[in-house]
Amino acid sequence: MTKEEKNNQEKEFKGKNLDEVISNAEHVLKLPRNKINYEVVTEKTKLFGIKTKEIVIRAWPREESEENPVAQFLDKVLSRLPLDIKYQIKRKNDMIYLIFEGGDKHFLLLKDGSLLQAFQHILNKISPQKVQVDCEFYRKNQEKQLSDYAQHIAHQVHDTGKDEILDMMNPYERRIVHIAVNQVSGTTTESIGDGFLKRIKIFPVKSEAK
Repeated sequence: MTKEEKNNQEKEFKGKNLDEVISNAEHVLKLPRNKINYEVVTEKTKLFGIKTKEIVIRAWPREESEENPVAQFLDKVLSRLPLDIKYQIKRKNDMIYLIFEGGDKHFLLLKDGSLLQAFQHILNKISPQKVQVDCEFYRKNQEKQLSDYAQHIAHQVHDTGKDEILDMMNPYERRIVHIAVNQVSGTTTESIGDGFLKRIKIFPVKSEAK
């Protein structure tokens, strides 16, 4: 919000105490108090035979970016990058879906989308809701490639009877592999290692003796 836009939306409210004044602002602005910014203009005591107190505040609607840590972080970071990268935020249930756009969005997809994945990792650290980022359907394409690869290895394990251990993967990638291998009969998976990145072992399931 520019300074001019803020000034146009500002309104003054008076009351005997802060709670009463903010309640008046909620009624006029038709917003809950957690979506209102305000500043105290003056606080003075009046004497009209009876000592009374009056508080005056200036209030205006809070921008979405002010209440959304994801938008706050991205606005600060992207404003410092010499790149044309924009974003859209969509919400569904308890998830935040973040779609990157702009003329320079391809930079996010270099080196197997490492910058895109870095944004997702950081945003999930600062957001109270789970964040999923994407750009040019990169996530959907990567999911399909990884799922196809996992099933290919699973079929190989089924045919040879030998275990296969895949490269290090993050939790999101491991979940895709576990689901994909589960669809190949006679094989199963196991995560190996500790920490954020782990390997996955794909191995044959021994049939029970009848």
